[in-house]
Amino acid sequence: MTKQNHTPEPSGETPEGTPASAAEQSSVDATIERILAADRAREQTPGRTTRFEAEPGSRRGGILGEQARELSDETSHTDSDGEQYDLMERRSLRRVDGLSTELEDVSEVEYRQLRLERVVLAGLWGEGTVAEAEYSLRELSALAETAGSTVLDGFLQRRAKPDPGTFFGSGKAEEIRVAVAELGADTVVVDSELAPSQRRGLEDIVKVKVIDRTGLILDIFAQHAKSREGKAQVELAQMEYMLPRLRGWGESLSRQAGGQVGGASAGIGSRGPGETKIELDRRRINARMSKLRKDIAAMKPARDAKRANRKRNAVPSVAIAGYTNAGKSSLLNRLTDAGVMVENALFATLDPTTRKAVTPDGIGYTLSDTVGFVRQLPTQLIEAFRSTLEEVADADLILHVVDASHPEPEGQIQAVRTVLAEVDAHEVDEIIVLNKADVADWDVVERIRRREPHTIVVSAHSGEGIAELRELISSSIPRPSVPLELMVPYSHGDIVSRLHAEDAEILSTEYLEEGTLLKVLVRRELAGDLSEFQVTAEPTP
Repeated sequence: MTKQNHTPEPSGETPEGTPASAAEQSSVDATIERILAADRAREQTPGRTTRFEAEPGSRRGGILGEQARELSDETSHTDSDGEQYDLMERRSLRRVDGLSTELEDVSEVEYRQLRLERVVLAGLWGEGTVAEAEYSLRELSALAETAGSTVLDGFLQRRAKPDPGTFFGSGKAEEIRVAVAELGADTVVVDSELAPSQRRGLEDIVKVKVIDRTGLILDIFAQHAKSREGKAQVELAQMEYMLPRLRGWGESLSRQAGGQVGGASAGIGSRGPGETKIELDRRRINARMSKLRKDIAAMKPARDAKRANRKRNAVPSVAIAGYTNAGKSSLLNRLTDAGVMVENALFATLDPTTRKAVTPDGIGYTLSDTVGFVRQLPTQLIEAFRSTLEEVADADLILHVVDASHPEPEGQIQAVRTVLAEVDAHEVDEIIVLNKADVADWDVVERIRRREPHTIVVSAHSGEGIAELRELISSSIPRPSVPLELMVPYSHGDIVSRLHAEDAEILSTEYLEEGTLLKVLVRRELAGDLSEFQVTAEPTP
């Protein structure tokens, strides 16, 4: 589900463009104040905290860490009349804009501007260990906080397969409903991708908005995209996700025939007043998606031209990839002084950054930072960001950055490699860079070193291991390998300049009457351009 943010116009006009009366504005202000007062009362009034005992095959409590438990402890019980009052007040703020068929709960937009959205998390544990399930829920908590939410509590249910109607079993769904009411939650976030029918079925039980992991990640990407290309890519991914989730999708609501009488039509139920609001939304989305694809395709040649120019000039390329928040931007800054924004948040970097770097022995190469990966990265995002991720696939070397302080880095490594395989980057040479050595768990470090032969431990924060990493990059990138002996006339000084600019290795220089005699090692791409100046050339290996 994609949320459409709508901020009231500063001019005091309504979304339709008609001036808002002073009485209407006063009513909205009063409503907002009543909502905030209800929140303050709920936080200050002593009440009981609900604790559910663990059921066979389910887990609750202790999952989200100290912060979530404290929030849960501080939140008191509110009776059903109070909850209904809150709901009525929020509904009075609704301003449905654009795709109104799907976005019935867009009223929360104004409310979220006044306080953080309060969410309850829920996950299904079907296979793997309980530790893996709990870690996934903790990661969902971090994602929710990145999106601008306060996490109140979390649930896990062990179940062989999801319920086709509500995802969770009826007992667990009811338990979530009770917790939502008592904690005053606005939203339930599910740690999986829900089918449209499952989301609607669960919403009918819990009585608040339900979003899934995919919708949450798309929301974060939408907040963090800065460049024109990044915004277009995220919007396309959001619409691809939203299209099958319009209410009525798959149901018999189509009336596209539009009043046909006596002629051929789509059959019973197709004759009527014309397209429904759902179908208008669907057409609008498809038209917008078509335009976004064209816009993204139009931006691709510029990126391709830059890559082609680097290849033509035989400049080695190194890509930084890794799990989100592993320290990729910090490493780029440490290696190049790029000055890229570093933030302790998931998906802080969406737009790729490329900088020039130099090895200790003077060989130039490009270093590119890319978007971070995460478990269950939505396929819509992988497709939308494919042109950006091609930077990784076209690289000569990948620095796979791993958070060495994380308790389960192997799962993160596998998640990153899964995405790399999807963009055909799995055959590129790779160095595992265990970052955050200053706070690393060294048992974990040694465990990874035994499994991954090409591993180095660094701290982008303190600089530890960076010199060794530079040496490792120098020995791993393509280097000049074709030996040539050149006679360059003095009138062609530009050839000597080009040799230096393209990092040819000068073995000897001798100044003769007819010109400069050079023995060099050059890259294969450059060797062909120097044929007219060659004196001798050893066979290419």
